[in-house]
Amino acid sequence: MQNLILASSSPRRKELLENLHLTFTISSSDVDESFDPKLSPEEVVMELAERKAQAVFKENRDAFVIGSDTIVVANNQILGKPADEAEAVQMLKTLSGSQHDVFTGVSILSPTSSTKFYEKTEVWFWELTDDEIRSYVKSGEPLDKAGAYGIQQLGSMLVKKIHGDYFAVVGLPVARTRRELKRLGYHLPY
Repeated sequence: MQNLILASSSPRRKELLENLHLTFTISSSDVDESFDPKLSPEEVVMELAERKAQAVFKENRDAFVIGSDTIVVANNQILGKPADEAEAVQMLKTLSGSQHDVFTGVSILSPTSSTKFYEKTEVWFWELTDDEIRSYVKSGEPLDKAGAYGIQQLGSMLVKKIHGDYFAVVGLPVARTRRELKRLGYHLPY
């Protein structure tokens, strides 16, 4: 039996992988998430995803390990997770009434090979009032999410439209991840 490990404590990534009916374990990878500001958004998410996967793979060399990272880019600025409510408010004001990009990088390591890739999704927000922003921030939802919103929960009310992979915005491009696992030799149940 092949061992599959998700190198993430994100409940959203766990749920997305469960939707594929795969048996896996979770091993959180607490790695340094700082990055060289000269890197492109694509390079940042793939580097961070690989860093997370490598941290878990070091102790599990017989497994398939999936690492993933998501960032939001608005006005050529990378928005990670807000440090506090004030930063969440500022991020949401930046995103209000405009288009931004969400990049999710994935790294899959296996005993015999590896791959890394990213997906880019364009997201448009409605014009948000100060009351809408404050109310959403008070819910607590934005504080652990890149760009200060979660598209799959209350944050769905902020989103006008998207172009690209919805699941990548949530945190893991599941269709591409499944295809890459299969290409690397992971035996899928279907």
